Amino acid sequence: MPKKISSLSDLFRITTPAAALAFSVAAPASYAEEDMSKPVIKVEKKKDANGREGVYMYIDGMKVHETDTTKQPLPPVVTPGDKLGAPPSDAVVLFDGTDKSFKANWADTKGGDSKWNVVDGAMESVRGAGYLQSKEKFGSCQLHIEWASPAKVQGNGQGRGNSGVFLMGTYEVQVLDSFDNKTYADGQAGALYGRSKPLVNASRKPGDWQCYDIIFHRPLFDKEGKVTRRATFTILHNGVLIQDHTVLSGGTGWRGPHAASDYKAHADKLPISMQDHGNPVRFRNVWVRELKDK
Repeated sequence: MPKKISSLSDLFRITTPAAALAFSVAAPASYAEEDMSKPVIKVEKKKDANGREGVYMYIDGMKVHETDTTKQPLPPVVTPGDKLGAPPSDAVVLFDGTDKSFKANWADTKGGDSKWNVVDGAMESVRGAGYLQSKEKFGSCQLHIEWASPAKVQGNGQGRGNSGVFLMGTYEVQVLDSFDNKTYADGQAGALYGRSKPLVNASRKPGDWQCYDIIFHRPLFDKEGKVTRRATFTILHNGVLIQDHTVLSGGTGWRGPHAASDYKAHADKLPISMQDHGNPVRFRNVWVRELKDK
């Protein structure tokens, strides 16, 4: 995903403490301290209607095991898909394998018809066609997407079955044929490109269908454009946990062979997109569930 660099100063410009930490090879691993004041828990002893004394705990004002549903509403019912990987009842289905679904939900980056193909119920990248992006925009979400690299192996490293899934069109989860294919760790399948390598390599053979289940919470910015809460990713690759509530330390854009972009303020909702990297990678069964920002 090469990007033009105007000068060396642009390449190494660091604008936030988060970026400075990312570039400091000597910096030890650090973890954000948990806010132990939340939730607010109150415990008291009091008597029930029969005069028996008991312990009552309240979490953020809500009594533990509250049975009054006017005070503690039950969770809404969501019907799961009829088979593993099928969209649940509250999902936004972005691609169901049909031309109609493709044309209704996907476009090129200018909003026009995409030159990607629909082949055997899958969206296939076409060399030179550019990125494919959803017409609908999303922020924090749960994303299910299935993909397959070409069955015929060509090239090696980053040249083999390369694409990417971009949340908000910005934050890349790498797609790559990483089955018996050596490349840098933060560029293999399931990596947050240039930022975080996957915990394990759960790749299937070339041509086999694979899936990502992604829980993404978008970054937040203040009025001056500074990031006040960084994005987080939890990702399962073929059912295997590969990113465990990973805090994204900055952007995933290309800034040369050994640098990644920093955060840059953007809209609250943006399209989901997939990359044309010159390899005919296929995608199918794409659905999204929008999540509330915590």
